[in-house]
Amino acid sequence: MNRASQIIRTSVIGIIANVMLAAFKAIVGVLASSVAIVMDAVNNLSDALSSVITIVGTKLSQRPADLKHPFGYGRVEYFSAIIIAVIVLSAGVTSLIESVKKIIAPTEPSYTTVTLTVIIVAIVVKLVLGIYVKRKGEQLKSDALTASGADALFDSIITLATLVSAAVMLLWNVSLDGILGVLISIVIIKAGFEMLSSPINELLGARVSQELLTGLKKDVMAFDGVRGVYDVILHNYGPDVLIGSLHISVDDTLTAYEIHGLTRAISERMYELHGIVLTIGVYAVSTGSHRRTELQDMVIKTLSDRKDILQLHGFYYFEQDNRLSIDVVPDISVTDESAFAAMLTDELQRLIPGVQISIVIDHNYSV
Repeated sequence: MNRASQIIRTSVIGIIANVMLAAFKAIVGVLASSVAIVMDAVNNLSDALSSVITIVGTKLSQRPADLKHPFGYGRVEYFSAIIIAVIVLSAGVTSLIESVKKIIAPTEPSYTTVTLTVIIVAIVVKLVLGIYVKRKGEQLKSDALTASGADALFDSIITLATLVSAAVMLLWNVSLDGILGVLISIVIIKAGFEMLSSPINELLGARVSQELLTGLKKDVMAFDGVRGVYDVILHNYGPDVLIGSLHISVDDTLTAYEIHGLTRAISERMYELHGIVLTIGVYAVSTGSHRRTELQDMVIKTLSDRKDILQLHGFYYFEQDNRLSIDVVPDISVTDESAFAAMLTDELQRLIPGVQISIVIDHNYSV
C-alpha cells in the first residue's frame, strides 16, 4: 500500500471511530433523556472534520502535474495541515474563553453515573485514536495526519480534565473546571502554533534534513570520477517530490561524453535511492603541469588556511583574459560580503600580481 493510501485509510479509521463514538453518545443521551449528551454526540461528528480534510488534501495532492503546476500538487498536503492546526488553535482559544468565564462566574456541575460512563468511554476512544493517528502521521511524514492525531489526543485530555474535575467535585465538593480548563487551553494553543510551524516552514522553503543531505553527498561521491559535491539546492514540492540541483567536480581530462554518462548515471541513481529529480552541473579540476593547475593549487591553498571560509570550489582560469574565478562559501560570521570579497581579492592579488581575480561569494543552502 502506497503512502497516500495509508493516509486515507488512517483518516477513514478516524472518521469511523468518531461516528461510532457519536452514535454511542446519542443512544445513551436519548435513553438517559440528556440533551447535553446528545449535543456532545453532534460535536463528535464535527471532530471527524479533520480526518475529512486530511482525505481531501491527500486526494488533491495526488493530482498529476499540468501546465499550470508542472511540479504537481504535493504541497496541498501542507495546506491541509495548516487548516487542521487552525481548527486546533480555534478550539484552544474557545476553551480558554469558556474556562475563564467559569473562573469568574463558577457554576456547580452535576455528574451522574451515565455522564461519567460517557466521559470514560470518550477518553479511551479518543486516546487510542489520537495515539494511532499521530504515530501513523509521523511514520508517513504527513503533517495533516499528525495534526489530526494531535487533535484527537487533545480531545481526550480535555475530557480527562473533566473527569478529574468530576472526581474532585464528588470527593471534596471543589470545582476545578475553570482552572484545569485554562491550563489545558494554554497547552492546546501552544501545540496549535507548533503544528502550524511545520507546514508553513515547508511552504517557505525549509532546509532539507542533515541526514538526507549527508546520504545524498555520500551516494554521489561513491561514483568513480567524482572528486567533490557542492551547491546542493533542493526544493520541496510535497512529501514525495524533491527537485533540485548540485555540482560535482571532476578531472579536466574527462571528455564531454564521459561527463554526460557520469551525470546521467548519478541522476538516475539519486532518483532510485532518494526520489530526487536532480540537475547536475560540473566543475573541472585542473590536473597536469599547466599554468592553470599551478594557479589553482596556489589559490586554494591560500584561501583554505582562512577560518572564515567554509568551502572553496568552481576554480576556473580564463587564459585569454588572464583571469581566474573561484566560488567562496564564507562562514556565518561574515556579514559584509562585498567587503569580504574585496579583502580576498587584495590578498590574492598580492600573491599573483598581473592576474585578474574574480571572487564569487556563494552560499550553502542545505546545511
